[in-house]
Amino acid sequence: QVQLVESGGGLVQAGGSLRLSCAASGSILRFKSMDWYRQAPGKQREWVAKISPGGSTVFADSVKGRFTISRDNAKNTVYLQMNSLQPEDTAVYYCFMNPGYWGQGTQVTVSS
Repeated sequence: QVQLVESGGGLVQAGGSLRLSCAASGSILRFKSMDWYRQAPGKQREWVAKISPGGSTVFADSVKGRFTISRDNAKNTVYLQMNSLQPEDTAVYYCFMNPGYWGQGTQVTVSS
C-alpha cells in the first residue's frame, strides 16, 4: 500500500507563488508517472500536470507556462511549482499515482 502526503498549500495573493510537495511512502515513486489534480469548490476534480518516470512533463492548458512539475526520486517526492497564481487556481490540490493512490490534498487559496 502506497501513501501519498501533500504539503505546501496556503493562502497567497494573486501573482504570487507556491510550491507543493507530494511525498510517497516506499521507493516505488521512481518507477511511476505522477499526476497533480485539483478540485475547486462545487466543481469536478480536474487534471493539472503529469511527470513521467523519465522526467517528461505535460500540463493542462489552464496552467501551461505558469506551473512546473518536477521529481526527486531520491526523496520519493514530486513537486508542483505554481507561479503567477490567480484566484481561479483556488482549489484543493491532490497528487495521484497509478493504479489509484491519492493523497489527502492540500488547500491552495489565491486572493484577488
